[in-house]
Amino acid sequence: MAGFVQIIEFTTSRVDELQKLADDWRAGREGEPGGPVRGVFSRDRDNPNRCVNIIEFASYEEAMANSERADTTEFAAQLAALCDAPPKFSNLDVVEEWTR
Repeated sequence: MAGFVQIIEFTTSRVDELQKLADDWRAGREGEPGGPVRGVFSRDRDNPNRCVNIIEFASYEEAMANSERADTTEFAAQLAALCDAPPKFSNLDVVEEWTR
């Protein structure tokens, strides 16, 4: 169960390029400890250029360690360059989690 969630909201007309960038970043991190434990990439049906990433981490500390990595900093800069406006970040502690 994740203890921390980061939500990244952004608009882009370059969704395919952004997804390729994210796929490459994840592939480069495969097998390494730490980092995200789960991610969801979503796209707004009513506004297809609006996207939301929901990234889960085991803890706030894991998320901050991930943010401090050089490859994450580079990824964030490249992501921002593909966006039509600056991404909006929300950092959330998980209070309750449930599944059906």
